[in-house]
Amino acid sequence: MSSTWHVLGAGSLGSLWATRLARAGLPVRLILRDAARLAAYEASGGLTLVEQGQAHRFAIPAQTVDAAEPITRLLVACKAYDAHAAVAQLLPRLSADAELILLQNGLGSQDAVAALLPSARCIFASSTEGAFREADWRVVFAGHGFTWLGDVAQPLPPPWLEDLAQAGIPHEWNTQILTRLWRKLALNCAINPLTVLYDCRNGGLLDHHCEVATLCAELTELLQCCGQPAAAEELHNEVQRVIQATAANYSSMYQDVAQGRRTEISYLLGYACAAAARHHLSLPHLEQLRERLATHLANHGLPVD
Repeated sequence: MSSTWHVLGAGSLGSLWATRLARAGLPVRLILRDAARLAAYEASGGLTLVEQGQAHRFAIPAQTVDAAEPITRLLVACKAYDAHAAVAQLLPRLSADAELILLQNGLGSQDAVAALLPSARCIFASSTEGAFREADWRVVFAGHGFTWLGDVAQPLPPPWLEDLAQAGIPHEWNTQILTRLWRKLALNCAINPLTVLYDCRNGGLLDHHCEVATLCAELTELLQCCGQPAAAEELHNEVQRVIQATAANYSSMYQDVAQGRRTEISYLLGYACAAAARHHLSLPHLEQLRERLATHLANHGLPVD
C-alpha cells in the first residue's frame, strides 16, 4: 500500500496531480488553508478533471492545515511565494523522515523550504505539463508534458516513482535537476515578462526577436557564470522553438497579471538579477527588464516582489 499523498495547493498542477493519483486508486488528501475553503470544497463534491473534453469528478478527502493526521509525503504545489509560509504551518505534522516534492516555478523557494526541514528529503521538480483552473475545484488538462524530479543531496530515486507511473504522470528521475531548473528559469525570463509588457501571446514575441536574442545572450552568460554550462547550451534556439511551438498560448505570467494575481517575478527575474549581482556580472538588459516589469506591475496595483 502506497503512503498517502498529501497535496498542498489545489491550483492547476496540484489538482492535476491529485486527480490522476486518485484515479489510479492511490491514497490522496488535499490540504486546504482554512475551514471556509474546506466547506466550499466539500460542497462542490470534489475535484473535477477535464481531459479531452470529458469531465470526471473525484471525491478526494480534504483537511485543513491544522488537522492532526501526520504527513510523510507532501506534494507542495502552491506558488513559489507561498511555499515557505505554507510548509512552515505544517511543521508540527511532518514526520522526521518526511519527503517533500517541490513543484514551484523559478529558483529560491526550494532552498527556503529545505532550510525549514534539515532532516526531511526535499525533491525538486520541473514540469512542462499544461493545466488551468476553469473554475474553483475544476481543472482542465490543457497540454501533455513531462516532469523531471531530482534530489541535489541524494542521487538514488525514491520507490514512490512507481505511483507516478501507475497514475500516468510522465516523469524522469534526473540527477542534474538544478540544470533543468536553471534552464527553465532562463526560458521563463526570456519569454514571460515580455509577453506581459507587450500584452501578447507567446507568438507575439516573434516581432521582438532582437530583444529576445539580447536577453538570451545575457542569460547564457549568467548560466555559465553560475556553473550551469549545460543549461546555457543553445538557449536562444530553444527559446525560439518554445515561442513558435506555443505561439497561440498566453504565458503563465501573462495570465497572472490579466487575472490580477501576484506574479513570481522574485523567483524568476529577481533571482536571476540577484545571482548576477553576487557574481559581479553586469547584465543591463536583464536588469532593465526586471525594472520595467516591476513598474508595470505597480501600475496595475500588483506586488512587485
